[in-house]
Order: sequence, then structure tokens, then C-alpha cells
Amino acid sequence: MRKIVLGVAITLDGFIEGPNGEYDWCFMDQDYGMSDFLKRIDSIFLGRKSYDLVLELEKKDPSIHQPFRKYKHFVFSNSLQAVSEGMTLISGDVKTKVNEIKASAGKDIWLFGGASLTKYFINEGLLDEMWLAIHPILLGKGKPLFSGIHQQMKLTLLDSKTYSTGLVSVTYSC
Repeated sequence: MRKIVLGVAITLDGFIEGPNGEYDWCFMDQDYGMSDFLKRIDSIFLGRKSYDLVLELEKKDPSIHQPFRKYKHFVFSNSLQAVSEGMTLISGDVKTKVNEIKASAGKDIWLFGGASLTKYFINEGLLDEMWLAIHPILLGKGKPLFSGIHQQMKLTLLDSKTYSTGLVSVTYSC
């Protein structure tokens, strides 16, 4: 069965974006394991807000999303009626649809975001792994990754790597 892997950059104080939605604090100076991660997936799960962000970034620079076009994209939203060509809209009975996708043939699936979708996947027991790129920065405020989690969740460390910049990459099984 395919795994759903949350792969996200996070600050040391637990935020995935600043108070105004900014993510300019993310290190982009090297690969940080992204190339290896992308080899193990063939699909990307996006929440509506992350989907909107991708569309906004593509308007500014049409080539920015090009490397990710080869992956299947699933957009989770109960408010959207349609999504861009080549993407699949998921709404309604999300848990059943996610389990069908997990049971289908293919590689692992990247849970790209955002925080609301992550909370849903954790609370419904749908998340298999977390790959966190912990940036050595404190924002003090912003959007926390983990809020509204209903129960304690014990994790098992699968891998960790420290980079010269101070970024620490950790992978946990859920």
C-alpha cells in the first residue's frame, strides 16, 4: 500500500508560514533531500489554500510549477467546483477516497499542505510518515502546523540529517 507522507518546511517554533503568509524564511540554497524525496512519490495532495498558492505562483512565474507537472495532483476542497486541467478535485467522503488512492498502484503520495488538511489527515489516521525540514529560525507568530490535533500521537524516528546551515531534516513514521 502507498504511504501518505507529509513533507513540509517548519520553523523551530512550529510555524509553516509567517503572520502574513510569508515563507521567505525557507532555506533554498541547497537540495536538503528534496531530490531523493521526489523519487519516491508520484502524487501530490493539496488543500484549497495550497492550491490557490500554487496558482498564484504560476501566474507570477509559469515555469515555477513545471518540475511538478509530472505528478498526479489531488486538490481537497468542499468549496471549489473545478480545478485546473490535469488535477483531480476531491470533496465529500474524503476518507474513503483517500483510502482508495492509497490502495491503488503507484508510489508514495506527498501531503504538500496545508495545516487544515494536515490536521484532518492526522485526526483521521490517514498519515503514514512525516518528513519535516526544521529551519533554525523563530518566527514568534504565524500559522502553526500542528493545532487542533484530537489525540496524542506517538511517532517513531526513521531518519535524521543535520545540514551545515543548521537545518535539521527528520522523518517519522506515524
